[in-house]
Amino acid sequence: MNFFFAMCGRYILVQKAEVIEKTFQITIPQHIDYQPSYNISPGNRALVVTSDQPREAQLMVFGLTPSWAQKPMYLINARAEGDHNPDNLTTYSGAKGIITKPAFRKPIRSQRCLVPADAFIEGTTAEKLAKPFLIYLRGRKPFAFAGIWDEWINRETGEILKSFAIITTVANPLLAMLPHHRSPVILEKEMEAGWLRGTHLDDITWMLQPYPAEKMNGYPISNLIKNPKARGKELIEPAGERLMPEEAVQGTTRLDLHGMGRYKFR
Repeated sequence: MNFFFAMCGRYILVQKAEVIEKTFQITIPQHIDYQPSYNISPGNRALVVTSDQPREAQLMVFGLTPSWAQKPMYLINARAEGDHNPDNLTTYSGAKGIITKPAFRKPIRSQRCLVPADAFIEGTTAEKLAKPFLIYLRGRKPFAFAGIWDEWINRETGEILKSFAIITTVANPLLAMLPHHRSPVILEKEMEAGWLRGTHLDDITWMLQPYPAEKMNGYPISNLIKNPKARGKELIEPAGERLMPEEAVQGTTRLDLHGMGRYKFR
């Protein structure tokens, strides 16, 4: 199984089902086996909320295979700039080449999704996940990455594969501190509905901006996270100081799992 990605290949979602439902105003159907995870990795099935089904969560494979592919491709990330900005300049503000890339030009127009997360894991540009950091939003979880999805049919078996990719953009100052050259696109809460339901391409690509660094923080963790089979909470224990000081650290930085997956208290 081959994966193709530049960053943001691991993330965390450990919220109880009812918290996710309330945050995104959706339902998680009973037939979906939602399992909280401290290490959502390429090839895993994870929760998404799609533009064609905005009120109900679905499980899709992390790693997009375009509908026209001859075999599974597992594209983990989709660059907002496309082939533009090859040097990953943080000052880049030009064309969003994602709209012309063969794998992404249809999904960005009509197959967008929210990818719920509590935090994500990022390594340095040079050392990658040998030197990982947990990156979180101050006072906000879960949040949503801007994603795109597609549906691929295996011509031999007829099996349908639904999969998604997380869109990336230039690094914000916090990611640049690691250093890393990219950021996942994280949507402000008020942008989520527009991301799913928007029809004007200019309005959609305008959202593909780095999240404000002052609203984020992070800290180093163990490189045990490299193992896609590793699942325990110990994976996100701090292995050093936070990237930015916080005067009063409250419960917002903890990603404890309070209750397991499918239980809903209604």
